[in-house]
Amino acid sequence: MEMLGNRRLGITQQQAWEALNDPETLKKCIPGCDKFEPAGDNQYTVALAVKIGPVSAKFNGKVALADIMPPDSYKLSFEGQGGVAGFAKGASSVTLKAVADGDGTACDLDYTVQAQVGGKIAQLGQRLIDGAAKSTADDFFKRFEAEMQARYGPPPAAVESAPEEPAEKTGAMAGLMRKMGFGKKDDKPEESAGEKPAE
Repeated sequence: MEMLGNRRLGITQQQAWEALNDPETLKKCIPGCDKFEPAGDNQYTVALAVKIGPVSAKFNGKVALADIMPPDSYKLSFEGQGGVAGFAKGASSVTLKAVADGDGTACDLDYTVQAQVGGKIAQLGQRLIDGAAKSTADDFFKRFEAEMQARYGPPPAAVESAPEEPAEKTGAMAGLMRKMGFGKKDDKPEESAGEKPAE
């Protein structure tokens, strides 16, 4: 099986790199993942539940990273055993690039995956396996994007800018309080009370 794809992420390249190298983030975002734990230099032990058509299995395996070039790219290899359901092994490469025409707050992620499966899963047919793999990838990116929005806020295009205080960095709570009318509204009383100057 071979799969490749591209995603535009509404976070910086550095933020994406950190998230894609964080076991806790990956555990949250990989569908069916129960365990994603460090097991030495650039190696991780993984446990996840997989369902492909009528076959459900719990895979235990390992993931190893190689050719790591922060914050641009890495390659990973994986192998897992699912008991009577069979096995899976393969490799993937991940590349991040800052969006050329943007302001550094978005990046493109390119990935390729080559995988082999054996046992009961292999008997299900390539179409079913490919469909399950694509669905898993889509699910991963939906979860990943939701996690990044929860962590860093929505992409800049989706945020209303507050031009009067560009330099001040506020927490989510302070922003909410200000929207409700609390906080620093008396900084410039004469301006807010007066008329707007004519264009």
